[in-house]
Amino acid sequence: MAKEGLPASILFVCNMNQIRSPMAEFLTRDIYGSKIFAQSAGVYTGDQDAFMHAVMQERNIDCTAHEPESLEELEDAFVDMVIPMTSQANDACMDFFKGQPVRIEFWDTENPSIAMGNREAVLASYRKTRNELEKQIRKRFG
Repeated sequence: MAKEGLPASILFVCNMNQIRSPMAEFLTRDIYGSKIFAQSAGVYTGDQDAFMHAVMQERNIDCTAHEPESLEELEDAFVDMVIPMTSQANDACMDFFKGQPVRIEFWDTENPSIAMGNREAVLASYRKTRNELEKQIRKRFG
C-alpha cells in the first residue's frame, strides 16, 4: 500500500469487463490520477457498451479507448488490491489470486444493464451505478 487506505494499484473485476469494472477504473483514474494505478477485467471478455460510454462522457471521462479483457488476458496481474463487483467475479478472483499477496475486497454492485424501459430509463440506471461507484471509491480511499 502506498499509504494507509490508498493502494498503489487496484484491479476492478466484474463478470464481463464492459460496464461496472471499467466505470470504476476510469472514475478512480479521474479522481486519483497517478496516485493509484487502476485497471479492470472481467471473468469473461465483454463488449464495448455505448450506455457506459455515454454516462461517463457526461462527466468528461472518455472511456472509448477501453478494450474489454478477461482476467486471463491481463498483462499486469500484480496488484495491491482486487475489487470484485459480483459474486461470480469474487469467486473467480479468489481462485485466480490464490496464494498471492493481494487484498480482495468484494463490492456487490448492481448491474445497470438489466434496466427496462426507454433509453432515458436505461441511462438513469447507468448513472445511478456510476454515481454509487464514485461515492464508494471516494468513501473507501478518501
